[in-house]
Amino acid sequence: MSADPVSTMNTAQNVSRKAAAIPELAGVYGVVTDDFAAVNELIPERLTSKVPLVENIGAHIIESGGKRLRPLLVLLAARAAAYQGEEQIKLAAIIEFLHTATLLHDDVVDRSDRRRGKATANAIWGNAPSVLVGDFLYSRAFQLMVELGQPEILRILSDATNTIAEGEVLQLANVGKLELSEAEYMETIRCKTALLFEAATHTAAVLASDDPGEIKALRRFGLHFGLAYQLVDDYMDYAGDSADMGKNTGDDLAEGKLTLPIIHSLANGSLLQKRTVKKALKQGKSDALSEVRSVLEKTGSLAYVRQAALTQAEHAQDAAVALAPSEARDAMISLNEFCIGRLV
Repeated sequence: MSADPVSTMNTAQNVSRKAAAIPELAGVYGVVTDDFAAVNELIPERLTSKVPLVENIGAHIIESGGKRLRPLLVLLAARAAAYQGEEQIKLAAIIEFLHTATLLHDDVVDRSDRRRGKATANAIWGNAPSVLVGDFLYSRAFQLMVELGQPEILRILSDATNTIAEGEVLQLANVGKLELSEAEYMETIRCKTALLFEAATHTAAVLASDDPGEIKALRRFGLHFGLAYQLVDDYMDYAGDSADMGKNTGDDLAEGKLTLPIIHSLANGSLLQKRTVKKALKQGKSDALSEVRSVLEKTGSLAYVRQAALTQAEHAQDAAVALAPSEARDAMISLNEFCIGRLV
């Protein structure tokens, strides 16, 4: 089944409009306008399959309204390293396919029925099709990697994909584990979330540069930006607003997930406060959100996570500042500031 040209064009235009509709990021996307448009055209083109269900599920999640920060970082990092070729377009699509595959699998594992305000693929088509289309996206990403013909990029992404899968399993194994340490949690989010941001900037750097210092700086930016991004999410799930987040606050609590605010409160709260938090986690409901939020405020856990996110963002800022001045570098700094600006 070949892609419908009109459908393909509409998909690319819809995603571009959604990205441009974020006023704070207009200048960031503007630095790579043509490249970003090219990525949004390539993604649906490479999403084609002889099996209609593959295209339907893939298109559903691809068009679900995300900012496409990971492919954006590929484009910015390549531009920051003064790359003159066109392979960054394909690399950005690879990163988006990998990310989309993890979302499909995540929603099945978490039994999620909503993502970014829309029904998840597994809620519409079921778990088995969602998992299999996630596998299709992984395989399509690796086909594109082979087309790139860059062994070092293939190595980085294959290692990253393997570690991300380990992070998913580790997170699943940690559900309900109330003695989880902060160090264990930070390793989990490094593997599960930050690593793909790191892979985005690292592979773009390898594609664009032979300078070890430049490659290291771009790689570090991706890692620390990714950690800050996840910690902001952890904070916002208890302190944020559902409308701003695109998902319900308290989702982590309802799923019994131990994120950093909870881990800190269990390590520093009174016996009564710990009992309150543990009871809410075991019940697996968001009804106790206000009560748990009160505990997190009194134990200083929300403030602690906020500072942890700020620290990671500072590390990302330091990495960006180490790069040669450019419009793309400044856009990366602005993106980092936008991420941390979500903190309330």
